[in-house]
Amino acid sequence: MLDLASHHLVDAGGKRVRPMLALLSAQLGDPADPRVVDAAVVVELTHLATLYHDDVMDEADVRRGAPSANTRWTNTIAILTGDYLFARASDLTASLGTEATHIQSRTFARLVEGQIAETAGPPADVDAVAHHLQVIADKTASLISTSARLGALLSGAPAEQVETVARFGEIYGVAFQLSDDLIDIASETVDSGKTPGTDLREGIRTLPVLLVLDTDDDAGAPLRTLLTGDLTQDGPLHEALTLLRVHPAMAAARSRLETYVDDARSVAAELPEGAARAALLSLTDFVLARTG
Repeated sequence: MLDLASHHLVDAGGKRVRPMLALLSAQLGDPADPRVVDAAVVVELTHLATLYHDDVMDEADVRRGAPSANTRWTNTIAILTGDYLFARASDLTASLGTEATHIQSRTFARLVEGQIAETAGPPADVDAVAHHLQVIADKTASLISTSARLGALLSGAPAEQVETVARFGEIYGVAFQLSDDLIDIASETVDSGKTPGTDLREGIRTLPVLLVLDTDDDAGAPLRTLLTGDLTQDGPLHEALTLLRVHPAMAAARSRLETYVDDARSVAAELPEGAARAALLSLTDFVLARTG
């Protein structure tokens, strides 16, 4: 059972952004160092583990176009599978040295902090958009940054370049999640790997929703009413998606995304000319292109 469950999301596919970043960043040093591949495995196992836990918390039915593990089996199996993958990632990290172990541990702490902050919601005295962006930084960007950092570090890249790719990963990670949030609203199909409107149905307020709720114009009142109501039923959900797709908040959210992409490009441009810099710059083009 454990073997089947732990391979479930691996077999379902995915973009493999985190291991790819580890391997790309290793081009700044010696990419043939065997520790680089181990680091790529570590970050992907860690990511997969969070997905098993996320699906339980979100009561998700679909992940990567396939039934989620909690739907196929039970919440208990999904949670234990996530725990198992975390354990395997930690065991492998230990073989990479003390520094890598500390980096992974701190990243794991940020992942948990981000999830708790998202679950608790913003405090009354904290701006909702700022809170959301911090959640993204902790819950998503932290591991993407660590992926780049470990790849460069373990390949023996110069220290300043290790820091540069880590900064790139942090900014790029926020951009990647913001693009995911836009796709969840704008997509008309399940081609993205999850049902459109999943975040709305689960009550997760992403950037476009927060920007709508921050307005007080009469024209947007029907949409704000929908967004603060029950969206678990298909009718209200589809109505909210229809109105949200044409609301100016979508353009405003994309503008925020473009700002992060521009910042990521600026950081990548600090690297010496070569395959690594070219690849990172192409990733920034991809994160914009995938939103249409």
